[in-house]
Amino acid sequence: MGGDFGPPVTVEGMALAARASRRPLRFLAHGDQAAIEAELARFPDLKAKLEIRHTDSVISGDVKPAQALRRGKGTSLWNAVESVRAHQAAGALSGGNTGALMAISKLHLRMIGGLDRPAIVASWPTSKGMKAVLDVGANIDCDADQLLEFAVMGSAFWGAVHGAGKRPTVGLLNVGSEEMKGHQEVRDAHQILRLGGLDFDYHGFVEGNDIALGTVDVVVTDGFTGNVALKTGEGMARFFGGTLRAALSATIATKLGALIASSALRSLKARLDPSTVNGGPLLGLKGTVVKSHGSADARGFANAIGVAADLAASSYADEIARNMDRLVAIKAAATSEPRGEAQSAEA
Repeated sequence: MGGDFGPPVTVEGMALAARASRRPLRFLAHGDQAAIEAELARFPDLKAKLEIRHTDSVISGDVKPAQALRRGKGTSLWNAVESVRAHQAAGALSGGNTGALMAISKLHLRMIGGLDRPAIVASWPTSKGMKAVLDVGANIDCDADQLLEFAVMGSAFWGAVHGAGKRPTVGLLNVGSEEMKGHQEVRDAHQILRLGGLDFDYHGFVEGNDIALGTVDVVVTDGFTGNVALKTGEGMARFFGGTLRAALSATIATKLGALIASSALRSLKARLDPSTVNGGPLLGLKGTVVKSHGSADARGFANAIGVAADLAASSYADEIARNMDRLVAIKAAATSEPRGEAQSAEA
């Protein structure tokens, strides 16, 4: 029921995902039964794969997380996450209130051992394939420990959804590549990650332009910076697409050129369309929860379903748990190292 459009998008998205998925999918649709059935009439092939669980109670976009926890029981969002906790569903997907989804998911599912808070990860198309950026909005202020956790969670996500068994490379987003650049939290996280010992290769600091260049597989940053980067990237993609359309339709000659290059232009449009990378998992939970853009169309919602299915079928949670155990040991060793030896090593 969430997002800007509700059932007209979510129901069609389920139908598209069911047709495109490489594995069989079934759905529990939590929300207003009459509204869902009205849309379901357009997709008769979906009926056998869909169970509707009626509730006329929803969490609106302006409800704060604390209010959602107090008053959210019985709402469509609450029930969707609860179905994951009860092992009735492999994952939950919502285009609704992000803060409420985060709070309710953490309440029901809890965190993987050692982790503090969930992070939202965004898949990012680059010149070197699909990469991952986190956090993109769940945690505005982050200390060094949280950045280290994001590195662990992000590398596990990339390996499960995009990496096909490859060893990820991880970078910390900073205002420069030099050791002295950035605030203290970033520098502290850098000092731990450079010690190695985790199931990924640490690249070091990366800058904003490295995101689109695909310099590393996973870019780690705080939620404020990550969200600004994400919205800037999406805005630039739409700007570039609109500018290109206007230029190609300006004259007869440019229209003819566009016709000749139509195949290449369709490919470019697909790469620039934000809906093709919709679906930001809430990483670190003991269960799969994915946030869809509220403005996503049906194709975007279908893509988010695919992300949820891939993540739910993976062993990424086990990888996070292993790396968190290693991270605890690495941090303990780093803090117990004699000050003089540490200074000599730095020199």
